[in-house]
Amino acid sequence: MKTKAQKNKNKYNHYTEKFRREAVRRADDPNTSASDVAKELGIHPGQIYNWRRQYNKLGEKEVKSMNGVDYSIDESEAVRKLRRENADLKDEVEFLKKATAYFAKEK
Repeated sequence: MKTKAQKNKNKYNHYTEKFRREAVRRADDPNTSASDVAKELGIHPGQIYNWRRQYNKLGEKEVKSMNGVDYSIDESEAVRKLRRENADLKDEVEFLKKATAYFAKEK
């Protein structure tokens, strides 16, 4: 039977971002310890400390790039803008497909 932690690994045996953030958030709760959370999730406590350190560095802007990904505020805003624009363009394409089909039937 797989543990909860094993179920939250992606195909490269890395934990998902959501899983890591949740583990750190739970370990930061004053009523629990990182060791307790790690034992419950079936991971080593040091892993939670590593993830916490990484997120703190990102929060303090000490690290703007990790594994080739730019985590700066400007880059994040640009990505969000492009995602919104992409969604809008997909909606427009769907509308135009429907309009084309409608007008093709009239002839």
